[in-house]
Amino acid sequence: MTSTSHPRDLRTELESLTTEAFRPELADIDRLSTLDIARLMNGEDATVAGAVAARLPQIAAAIDAVAQRMARGGRLVYAGAGTAGRLGILDASECPPTFNTDPARVVGLIAGGPDAVVTSVEGAEDSRELARADLDALTLTPDDTVVGISASGRTPYAIGAVEHARARDSLTIGLACNPGSPLAAAADHGIEIVVGPELLTGSTRLKSGTAQKLVLNMLSTITMIRLGKTYGNLMVDVRASNDKLRARSHRIVALATGAADDEIDRALAATDGEVKNAILSILAGVDGPTAARLLEESGGHLRAALAATD
Repeated sequence: MTSTSHPRDLRTELESLTTEAFRPELADIDRLSTLDIARLMNGEDATVAGAVAARLPQIAAAIDAVAQRMARGGRLVYAGAGTAGRLGILDASECPPTFNTDPARVVGLIAGGPDAVVTSVEGAEDSRELARADLDALTLTPDDTVVGISASGRTPYAIGAVEHARARDSLTIGLACNPGSPLAAAADHGIEIVVGPELLTGSTRLKSGTAQKLVLNMLSTITMIRLGKTYGNLMVDVRASNDKLRARSHRIVALATGAADDEIDRALAATDGEVKNAILSILAGVDGPTAARLLEESGGHLRAALAATD
């Protein structure tokens, strides 16, 4: 059902949010030099990492819960409106080339559908029903995780997504930038990164958006580390889909093994370009099919596969 809040009630609600607060000391910002405005913005941005740091225990607990479910085949689903939705789609779209994940494993949903990535879809963010329909199209399971993203923490689409996912016994995370938010309260794991009022009143694509991006980076990256998608700090599951990534793949194998270029080329050719398999082939002295089998038996964890060859 679409929200039917009275405009006056909504104005009162927005005025109570720290992300919407007016900062009178910046009322003459448009009179400043460009450099001074840039310095102000940079100073504001510098506070975001500290706000994220204050919530690291909650972020880590959420990541561990996500990784447990994804290890059983679950999916990570982001749901948000506007900037929040776009950030979720961005994070989801970068997982396949970075970690060689199936595009269906990390999914970004935005209120209003794909068109809302580049244009505003009026009223979409106010619809809990739309969130339910978008999630029903995915056929949620208890191993899936749904992350509702909303700077205000009150966006009906994000809250509706979390509520619907909990009703399907999926894990839920509510990522907001206001304290005491309905979104965080509705989720199994509430993460509230309180960045304070924006440089431009209510423009939550600024500090709030930066905070959301930092947290989403952690959710996906650390989950993938827990799933064995890295070896040390090397992206050993990178998908070599272009010349730059093919060069990166070669370099990753070199950093992990110290092998000569010709040996790396042979290993990559023998493993169909799979970086993790090539590293195992070189370090354990096994052929491509054996490397593939050992990795499958270890659940894709390169360190475990190497240990099995000792």
